Amino acid sequence: MSTAPEPSVPKAALIFDDPLSQQSSDDTDRGWGERPGGDGDSAADLKRFLDEKPPHHI
Repeated sequence: MSTAPEPSVPKAALIFDDPLSQQSSDDTDRGWGERPGGDGDSAADLKRFLDEKPPHHI
């Protein structure tokens, strides 16, 4: 019974770059107050308003 060497798994390399030089996903204005597919439809605006209204404002 011969034992074959197991394939070696590469270890994670340490990266010493400056982390502040890269832009992160939360470092943009994307997603802040944007409405998906907003084409100025007033019926969609009313539906969104009614959907997001807190229960104590009914």
